[in-house]
Amino acid sequence: MNSPALLAALAGAAALPLVLGLEAPSRSPEPGAPAAAASSDVAHDSPRSALTEYLDLCRAGRYDEAARFLSLRDADRGRAAVLARRLKAVLDRHLWVDLDLVSARPEGDSGDGLPDGTDQVGVIALSGGPPQAVRLVRRADRALPRWRFSPGTVARIDTWYATLPDRWIRERLPDVLLRPGPRELLWWQWLTLVALAPLGWSLGRLLSGLTFRVAGRAAARTETLWDDAVLRRLRGPLALVWTLALIAVVVPALGLYAPAEAFLARVLKTGAVAVGFWVLWRIVDVAGEALRQSRWGQASASARSLVFVGARFAKLGVAALGILAALGELGYPVAGLLAGLGLGGLALALAAQKTVENLFGSLSLALDRPFAVGDFVRVEEFVGTVEAIGLRSTAFRTLDRTLITIPNGRLADMRLESFSARDRMRLACTIGLVYGTTAAQVRAVLAGLEGVLRGHPKIWPDAVVVRFREFAASSLDIEVMAWFATSDWSEFQLMRQEVLLQFMEVVEQAGTSFAFPTRTVHLVSAPADAAPDRDR
Repeated sequence: MNSPALLAALAGAAALPLVLGLEAPSRSPEPGAPAAAASSDVAHDSPRSALTEYLDLCRAGRYDEAARFLSLRDADRGRAAVLARRLKAVLDRHLWVDLDLVSARPEGDSGDGLPDGTDQVGVIALSGGPPQAVRLVRRADRALPRWRFSPGTVARIDTWYATLPDRWIRERLPDVLLRPGPRELLWWQWLTLVALAPLGWSLGRLLSGLTFRVAGRAAARTETLWDDAVLRRLRGPLALVWTLALIAVVVPALGLYAPAEAFLARVLKTGAVAVGFWVLWRIVDVAGEALRQSRWGQASASARSLVFVGARFAKLGVAALGILAALGELGYPVAGLLAGLGLGGLALALAAQKTVENLFGSLSLALDRPFAVGDFVRVEEFVGTVEAIGLRSTAFRTLDRTLITIPNGRLADMRLESFSARDRMRLACTIGLVYGTTAAQVRAVLAGLEGVLRGHPKIWPDAVVVRFREFAASSLDIEVMAWFATSDWSEFQLMRQEVLLQFMEVVEQAGTSFAFPTRTVHLVSAPADAAPDRDR
């Protein structure tokens, strides 16, 4: 995820309501606002009709005609267009009028508790003062609109206008830039917002560079390396944080109407959420790289592959959560999307049950590390050499040179025995002497065998066993057990061969011999008087 892509995503999210043709957000009715009309028919001489025509004329920049809807004093007639334009600016900033709540009947709203011929559009609440009503009054002058803004409302226009944060800009810009554009924003506000993104990004990069230098010096003083790696990957998110902060500082000075300002605040908040998930995205990269470079990762190719796949899944999860969080901040319903993702995830989990089982089996093997590629192992019913360890399965080369592949999910539950993990190898055998061997010869053989073992340069001296074990059926059995300090099977075979040949020499020198399985059969003739009586 790079910086331009994220900025484009944020810009697209902010412009999505406009692209889809959604209406500008409406403001909640103010206290005391009239109820919505019961009928959908709007009378041409109703308060709603008068207010609608006034707003349309102001949007078109025809303030001279819009001034006809003001109850002007004689002293204000020379600046009627100025007052009409200022009132529109005040209403945009402090009172976003919902026309559906304005009476559509010629006589106005008779149930609002106000005198006949008076309708209240809403109230304007300024800091440090009580709410002030914006009202329409009915006049009998046929040359002018029947419903007009009341004299009290017109008298407060200059006071309200003086509180606008963008008043000094409005008084210095040409009229064409003060006209409303899409979503009721003035054209100068649109131009400012368009220029604010690249300008804020440029200043954000500059400030992020300064911040990076300060933070880099602090990170260089620590002994750990992960903080330096994380800091190097946070240049983009840090620049975007500064950009959003600068835009948030400038936005109040634009004097946007309340719904637009609230919408832009949601966009900035969405950007902050996106930055948070962007940071998590980068941290996953750093964590994955640290695991791959660790001793555990370097010792196992499967562990590195597993870390790579795990990092991809983690980043996918971070991206999905980030998109859902951003859509939620923009006001889009994500509950249905979450439900759909839940059902889809359940179906995917059922379909990929074996795959997930093998993946977790790979994780178990990577963590336990019972063997490595090239190890000679026993796996329950066969022995062989580990050929390859994959994410789904592990391959073994047997002594018959056949290849056996076992899924990792099953392999993790099997009995595994690694011969390559041995630090020494055991020699265990039984030497049988013939029964004609004397006790002195047995003692000589015992001493000679033990001398052979202890004289070997690679014998493990802590455990050498040479004992006369038993009188067997056809031999005098001597038990021999010792360990050689080697893990190489070929070397052990050569040492075992040499030791056994020396055992033969010891037996020969003692004047005895090796026994072999024999059986003695005694034939006894029956006595003569026990012969059977053939005459019977």
